[in-house]
Amino acid sequence: MDSSDSAPATTPAKAQRVLVLQGGGALGSYQAGAFQALCRQGFEPEWIAGISIGAINSAIIAGNSPEKRIDRLKEFWEMVSSPVPWNPVTSGDRARSLFNETSAALIATFGVPGFFTPRLPPAPLWPPGSPQSQSYYDTSPLKKTLERLVDFDRINDLKMRLSVGAVGVASGNFRYFDNYEFKKLGKKIGPEHIMASGALPPGFPSVEIEGEHYWDGGIASNTPLDFVLDEEVKRDLLIFQVDLFSARGQLPVSLLEAAEREKDIRFSSRTRMNTDKNKQIHNARMALRELLGKLPDDLRNDPSVKILCQAAEENTVTVVHLIYKSKNYETNSKDYDFSHVAMVEHWGAGVRDVHLSMRHKEWLERPQSGETMVTYDLTGDGTETPEAKKE
Repeated sequence: MDSSDSAPATTPAKAQRVLVLQGGGALGSYQAGAFQALCRQGFEPEWIAGISIGAINSAIIAGNSPEKRIDRLKEFWEMVSSPVPWNPVTSGDRARSLFNETSAALIATFGVPGFFTPRLPPAPLWPPGSPQSQSYYDTSPLKKTLERLVDFDRINDLKMRLSVGAVGVASGNFRYFDNYEFKKLGKKIGPEHIMASGALPPGFPSVEIEGEHYWDGGIASNTPLDFVLDEEVKRDLLIFQVDLFSARGQLPVSLLEAAEREKDIRFSSRTRMNTDKNKQIHNARMALRELLGKLPDDLRNDPSVKILCQAAEENTVTVVHLIYKSKNYETNSKDYDFSHVAMVEHWGAGVRDVHLSMRHKEWLERPQSGETMVTYDLTGDGTETPEAKKE
């Protein structure tokens, strides 16, 4: 779970630094590795937003002092990953795929230490309407883990902004639990808010908060990017978005590949669609500012013009987008393969991709030539130095 240090990147633009973490179960160690590498590069986020496993990683980061964050992330991922008596890394893709499927099957049968355990008796044998009848697993171990690894007093003291997304079971409405907003309302973020963000049915039970039950936010949207862009419209933003599913992929040639591709599409953040939409908004504001600048002096003090001037104000946004690229041997079970081997691989991939990104120093600079929103991405599969791609 380590990698050699690389030279620090140039000082990022003076913008609010934001880390956005998608959901993706066992793939979440990729985010932990990416965060470790970002810290080495001097990127300490002021705001972190996550969904599902991204919410758990976010809580561990926000709920610890800077010098403890990596150790706490390692402690969590070491605890939830399962060691194996042999090393399948050199066994070839076919054998490795079989190993991954077997590992995932064992996880589904016996659960994950410190995370979830199977219900005994199984959910279908419990009376309808009982909490135990609505999910295959019990997530009470996760509550104890969060209470041990996360300092929620630190989160509620606003040392770092934290936002985690969940969806109401009855209402179907998406909601963010945000420590800045909670502070204004006299409320506090607790383990239940993090668990609600990761309560993916039918595996995990819903979490009740203030009389409403919540499920995993990934059901409605698997990325908090839109929330961040909607919340901050004045201060410049430098966003690192770390995704665990790729919207783009090859045409499947088997049932297993079809199942994996369907899951990738379903849980991908569709960052291109989101950023394209926001670019259209930014371009409209730019055009409005230019038009307002052409108005005659006698109209500049008109109340309607003042409202339009406020609407035309905007910040600049830079999004550096990292996406985990699945290996050939990974299948539909990759997000619940909690084997130690897979965890180490995913962590290392996160470290590597950040180091590759940081070679492009211009990505950290403020957008130029009148642009107000730009997105940078890595191309290729991460096994060789990619070319910068600007969307």
